[in-house]
Amino acid sequence: MLSLSSYPRIRALLISIAVAVALGIFAATSSEPVLRASMLPSESPTVLRKKFKPLADYLEQKIGMKIEFRPSANAEDLVEKLATNKLDFVWFSGFNFIQAKLRSNGQVTPITQRAKEAQTQSVFITTDENITHLKHLKGKKFAFGDKTSTSDHLMPRAFLQAVYIDPNIDMEDVIYLNSNDAVIAAVTSSMVDAGVLSVAAWKKRLANGKVDPKVLHRFYTTPGYSNYNWAARADMDTKLRQKLTDAFVLLNRHNAKEKWILDLQETNQFIPTNAENYSTIEAMARRAELLQ
Repeated sequence: MLSLSSYPRIRALLISIAVAVALGIFAATSSEPVLRASMLPSESPTVLRKKFKPLADYLEQKIGMKIEFRPSANAEDLVEKLATNKLDFVWFSGFNFIQAKLRSNGQVTPITQRAKEAQTQSVFITTDENITHLKHLKGKKFAFGDKTSTSDHLMPRAFLQAVYIDPNIDMEDVIYLNSNDAVIAAVTSSMVDAGVLSVAAWKKRLANGKVDPKVLHRFYTTPGYSNYNWAARADMDTKLRQKLTDAFVLLNRHNAKEKWILDLQETNQFIPTNAENYSTIEAMARRAELLQ
């Protein structure tokens, strides 16, 4: 019988394979732990990466772990990936959180939100001077934003129902539009008598001159409610999740570098949050039959 020494090429090949396998095992066992993060795709992946990079660098220093940004195609994709442990923490809307919580059987929890998100508001707008109260919308044509939007549909619907107006029964017609600009256009053109959008979107369009307050005015602003948040897997190590939460909350606007991070995230401060802050959103989503 011939030994391997008789076949130098075969021996060299086997040695190469053994080395490759050993190196692969070493790489697998010595790779650094990574937290996978993503954000609601409200902008292009390139823009989101630029906004997230400074925040990720800061968080990595605070928690001692590498953070990898993984863009998602849409809100549904984001919800699915967080609920199935393909992402570790994400930024999305209050309604998205409710979807992820139910999809994961409660294995998703909100950890922090921009301070302004604790008091998100919606504004009802019209060109009709006779409409000055929500009760005046009975029998009118009305425009909501996207049906799955927290601030453009779910919470405004809750405030309408608080004054005993069921849009599906008490209004002449209800339409759902996919953008704030579309809602504004529908009201301005008298396609509908009134509409609703977030106060932030309204103020932004007032500031850039896209609406004329002499023609289009807001007649009701809702009380504040919680909306967008950073949510994490509930089975994430408790200490790690707390470190992550604390890192967000400790961002200091008086520190130049951290101010830049906060500016990119469009906030002055992050604050802690919890699942209870979104119970009303869940109730309204169920009432609107948006949850299965």
